[in-house]
Amino acid sequence: MATLKVEIVSPEALLWEGEASALIAKSSEGDFTILPQHTPTVGDLVPGLVRVGTSEGEITFDQAGGYFQVGPEGTEGVTLATVLVGIAERYSGTGGSKFHFDAQGAGAVLTPEEIARSAAHANHKQDAHWEQDASKQ
Repeated sequence: MATLKVEIVSPEALLWEGEASALIAKSSEGDFTILPQHTPTVGDLVPGLVRVGTSEGEITFDQAGGYFQVGPEGTEGVTLATVLVGIAERYSGTGGSKFHFDAQGAGAVLTPEEIARSAAHANHKQDAHWEQDASKQ
């Protein structure tokens, strides 16, 4: 029978390790689920919840972003999913993720108007820099 082994790792410690039925998280490309015999892959994690389905129930971690890697563990039929996070803690199940930034946060999602204003400002600063460099020549 195929199995999935999951490791949740931070720079300080191995936060959780065990056999799982699924790993569910979100990357910059959207939500994803890792199951036993998943194709080898590597990707990023955006801040939020990482859920691990186990025979005892679901274990959830709140994490501030990181990376994941999936591949064969070395033992026949065992898939290893390693989640590397900068900061993480067990999720208590109340409220949302404390690492999921809202519109006021550092990782804010911008409206199209805010993106256009930001791009116009950046272009204006870049043009001024180029004009200054051109005047030095």
